[in-house]
Amino acid sequence: MTEAFLQRAAKLFEANQLAAAEAQCRQLLGLQPGHIHALGLLGAILHAQERYPEAEVVFADLTRRLPREGAHWMNLGTARRGAGKYEEALRAYMRAAELGYTDADFYFNVGLTHIDRRDYESARVVLKKALDLAPGDALIRSEYIKACYESMQTEEALAAIRGWTDFSQLAPDQLADVGQRLMNLGETERAEQVISKLAASEIDVHAMLTLAQIMERTNRLPEAQRLMERISSHPRAASLGNEMLMTQARIAQRVGEHEQTVELLRRALAGVTQVHDKHFALFPLAKSLDALKRYDEAFTALTEAHASQVAHLQLTAPMAVARGKPTWEIANWSCDPADIAQWDTASAPTLEESPVFVVAFPRSGTTLLEQTLDAHPQLKSMDEQPIVQAALDDMVAAGVRYPEELGKLTDPQLTAIRARYFERAGTRIRLEPGQRVVDKNPLNMLRLPAIKRLFPNAPIILAVRHPCDVVLSCFMQHFRAPHFVMLCSSLQALADGYRRSFDFWYCQSALLAPHVLEVRYESFVADFERGVREIAEFLRLPWHDGMLAPAEHARAKGYISTPSYSQVVQPVNQKAVGRWRAYERHLAPVIPQLRTYLQRWDYSDR
Repeated sequence: MTEAFLQRAAKLFEANQLAAAEAQCRQLLGLQPGHIHALGLLGAILHAQERYPEAEVVFADLTRRLPREGAHWMNLGTARRGAGKYEEALRAYMRAAELGYTDADFYFNVGLTHIDRRDYESARVVLKKALDLAPGDALIRSEYIKACYESMQTEEALAAIRGWTDFSQLAPDQLADVGQRLMNLGETERAEQVISKLAASEIDVHAMLTLAQIMERTNRLPEAQRLMERISSHPRAASLGNEMLMTQARIAQRVGEHEQTVELLRRALAGVTQVHDKHFALFPLAKSLDALKRYDEAFTALTEAHASQVAHLQLTAPMAVARGKPTWEIANWSCDPADIAQWDTASAPTLEESPVFVVAFPRSGTTLLEQTLDAHPQLKSMDEQPIVQAALDDMVAAGVRYPEELGKLTDPQLTAIRARYFERAGTRIRLEPGQRVVDKNPLNMLRLPAIKRLFPNAPIILAVRHPCDVVLSCFMQHFRAPHFVMLCSSLQALADGYRRSFDFWYCQSALLAPHVLEVRYESFVADFERGVREIAEFLRLPWHDGMLAPAEHARAKGYISTPSYSQVVQPVNQKAVGRWRAYERHLAPVIPQLRTYLQRWDYSDR
């Protein structure tokens, strides 16, 4: 009789008839309260119904009855994770490990717990162990890539993506997450392949929402709007909660419906219980308040957004918070004129063989410059990549002090470092014969000695914009990189970082005499064709009309990795010029820190 109850319950559970399966288990437990297998099955049924606190009670009972059975500790950990008791879940998993549970499933569940508690670095380490044990498991690989992306380990994420072609194990919502992650990593072709699988199949409402988010992120707004209309009428639309509101707000903001955006984001904020999660809604809220000219409200939202994001970093990157604002240590060192005199450049690449570097302080118009250049058939941009820093690391690894001893690098060493530079670029873009790399990474201005030593003839475009507009724009931006989040958390830190960056640039430029064109943002957008022709001449490029249509080029490109992705698809305009004036009262305390460059570029009366 006992076996019959248990078999019926198990079959009902396998058929996803959970209420009936639960009734069978409880009937059996009424007859035999301590029946181990019935308790285990009941716990699984409760867990499948997301009744985690009840499942926890059942599995805790099993660990008391059989304290040396690791499976019960594993199940207890998983129930506690579902209930949001992450530290207690980890203690249960630790006990399971002591009892011999160290397989891929164990590491996967521990990794998911770390993801839930926003400790992405720990999740990355643990999920790597799971992936090593089960390299063919698509779900483990997907979550490992997520942990790498969230902990800013982009190269590890890309390495895990390479060669991954079988997504058949993933459910539609999981497949949608993979597509979005691939998009965020710049793997646009792969992401489109995954998205096409979704578009061609029947997908659930959560996957539909992710697909709409991908469409918005790749500037396919009409498609995103149509899909959101379908989602809104879906019977399970209410289950999407804040994620639905946030996506609706993002799309409304993109089409200029700022009153609606504010209303949606206010509703979303009302549903956010944790301070460290509020910044996801506060930054876009500030953007729409700014568009509505409600400037004081926008600044208040920004102040709250930064406090929330720092709280978020305390969970995800606590060392970044402990270090505080960036120290700009790289700007503390200078080239030695005597060392520079020893630099042998005879075998260096010519201007036409060198990359085109675009540098600046962030939010100075570099994405517009990048898309303008990328529209020329002889140029190819790779978005922002840290490969100049990698080359700098190669120089240090060669045994020289940076930047005082770069003259000690031999020609074979430099040739090898250049080759590695182009190899790294080749993992991001495919150059056709005759094409040149566009390396746009604003703060490479702090790596001018490395650029000049490696590519002494390289053309460098320095983007310049009103310092107050730059500082304000950075303060309004929702950055991801922890060190830059900390820099942007206060106007004082931003202004100090801005001044120190340009102090370093002009000090080293006086020593190194780089081949530089300064592009003034305000002049560039005011007379765009003239500015583009000046750049083409500087780069020794034949004229190409496509450079005059960067917005069309960006839309055709689809994915733009930088925060300006929604702005660069707009026609060139002067809307962002003088934006700081509306916030002059808030910026007043830091203007003295910017005075040197306001005067240098003759912005003092603007």
